[in-house]
Amino acid sequence: MPDSAVLDIMTPTVEGQGAPDPLAARLGALPDGGVTAPARADALSRLRAMGLPRPRDEYWRYTDPAPFTAATPAAQPVDPAAGDPPLFSDLDRLRIVFVDGRFDAQASDDLSMSGVSILPLSQAQAQPGHWVGAAYGQLEQAGQTPVARPFAALNTASATDGVVVHVTGRAEKPVQILYRRSGDAADVVCHHVLRLDAGAELTLLENGLVGARGNLLIEADLAPGAQLHHVAALRAGNPRVSLTHLFARLASGSTLKSFTLSVDGAHMRSEAVLDMAGDDVVAHVAGAMLGDGSQVHHDDTVWVTHGGLRGESRQVFKKVLKNGATGVFQGKILVRPGAQKTDGYQISQALLLDEASQFLAKPELEIYADDVKCSHGSTTGALDETALFYLRSRGVPRERAVVLLVLSFVADALAEIEDERLRDRIGERLEDWLTARASGVAG
Repeated sequence: MPDSAVLDIMTPTVEGQGAPDPLAARLGALPDGGVTAPARADALSRLRAMGLPRPRDEYWRYTDPAPFTAATPAAQPVDPAAGDPPLFSDLDRLRIVFVDGRFDAQASDDLSMSGVSILPLSQAQAQPGHWVGAAYGQLEQAGQTPVARPFAALNTASATDGVVVHVTGRAEKPVQILYRRSGDAADVVCHHVLRLDAGAELTLLENGLVGARGNLLIEADLAPGAQLHHVAALRAGNPRVSLTHLFARLASGSTLKSFTLSVDGAHMRSEAVLDMAGDDVVAHVAGAMLGDGSQVHHDDTVWVTHGGLRGESRQVFKKVLKNGATGVFQGKILVRPGAQKTDGYQISQALLLDEASQFLAKPELEIYADDVKCSHGSTTGALDETALFYLRSRGVPRERAVVLLVLSFVADALAEIEDERLRDRIGERLEDWLTARASGVAG
């Protein structure tokens, strides 16, 4: 996008005050989008019309949008000795590395793989006629109704890079998006576009340190019978600000299972908008969140729409909070007219390890069909003292007993991970974190 377009986003300053428009300050200079330029311009127009969120907005009542709307993020020092997280390091996978939000070809693996076409967004959008021009921003735009999602539009308008993946068969190994950062104040905006053909299958992994602030978005379009397994473990050992978005459209007979692990993090929000457009669709979205400290705030916001027959959806979220951490869950199941035989299930639970922590939940059902099975539930509680006493009476030290009970609490969320190897690795990561915290050692 040329510099003149950047000037065009400047709305008038507040009369008599000369205050800069916060949207213009947040956008800064926009990249040239190539074949994605029309979608970027459309997203910018939509963003200008809706504006950035305010604390009183319905879906931002529990999470302060200020860290996301600030012109620049607070700097977070980079630890050069930290290295990559080891979570997926021993898996046979194809690595795609982004440093401060830009593709790093030298650090990445060869992107060639049978049944899968992979290109960085920065390269794909520079190719005239590339299919990403028609796909980019399409699902994000559709997901803006009936609830506006301004930061997703901001991502579509301003993303500097990402990965474009076209899956035509069964990917022979997982694809890993690995994030690294080199700048203390790296402000990362990445946009990933996935297209799975009929019967195709892909496992997508995401992990690493994104930046001082991150805005990540995935658009996944699944053709009939396609399967997408997504596991994200975006480590936040250094407090940071993070927004993630998943927009998916599922055709008949397709399957999507997405699991997110979050550990600490200063201010984090994860949004999933799933359109179950076809018949016999399966869509599961789950997450486990561990938070320690009053600076920790984590928000999961999910919207699942059933549009076809015999759809099955699951929302399973577990949060473990201590020392003043805050957890938020906002989840909705919308069943459209004619979406008979829908099976929708939603559960959000928090385990508070002290009285200073809190969990805020807003579960919703909106049903316009009469032959459905839908339920939702939300609970908040402390450790089961009876179970704790039982374990201690059998000689288990208190610290170990707490770890075992917490692992049992999050087990339902972990069970949503299809791949047993990945499930075991996530479980080990959780156990390590809990053991370190239980013994008073920083995780």
